[in-house]
Amino acid sequence: MSYLTVHDVHKAFEGVPVLRGVSLAVDLHEAVALVGASGSGKSTLLRCIDGLVGVDAGTIRIGGADGLDVTAHDIDLDEVRQQVGLVFQQYNLFPHMSVLQNITLAPRKVLGLSRAMAEGRARDLLARFGLADKADDYPDRLSGGQQQRVAIVRALALQPQLMLLDEVTSALDPQLVGEVLDVIKELKESGMTIVMATHEMTFAREVADRVCFLSGGVVVEEAEAHRFFDEPQDPRTREFLARVRAWA
Repeated sequence: MSYLTVHDVHKAFEGVPVLRGVSLAVDLHEAVALVGASGSGKSTLLRCIDGLVGVDAGTIRIGGADGLDVTAHDIDLDEVRQQVGLVFQQYNLFPHMSVLQNITLAPRKVLGLSRAMAEGRARDLLARFGLADKADDYPDRLSGGQQQRVAIVRALALQPQLMLLDEVTSALDPQLVGEVLDVIKELKESGMTIVMATHEMTFAREVADRVCFLSGGVVVEEAEAHRFFDEPQDPRTREFLARVRAWA
């Protein structure tokens, strides 16, 4: 049984369909990249998995057959947050809080950790990702890459089993992208289960176990990363990859 199962999920906004029957299965410790043009449904799918956006039809289950049904009407979103971390394109750090305060807020409120325990966990994570000296800084004193790394650390502080990454490098200057991608590589190597929407095709090829191409709110093609890029089967996939290569 897969750790994450998305089955026939539909979602529309103001009558405009965005997801048109998406199905996806992700095993524990697997990294899956979602690729596709803007508006293809990648970000909406991640928000549905996290419970931020309700679905119109279909089911999303986390943790196997006996796990959480994220689409249930009575779902406790705090339970979802304990298993799923979501990092957005924009860092969404609280500007009036220090780095340490940003990271410890959710563990204290959601998990009920003491201040000392939450701060200890936060400092360990900051050290792990080269940010130990930034604990007392405020977000406006950090570079974009540092802010995004703090956002990833904040999500990790809840010790999730699944990390959802929504175009986490798209708001960064090109010279800052590498430091964030290095963090994601480290997460993958540590065994984290990851679903990431990305425009970084080279990175997707190197890090993802599988790649799913979304177009028009459906999964057009999915395959192991090397096969997806070397032997795309669907004409729409081939056209997309040709455009990406032309822009590179």
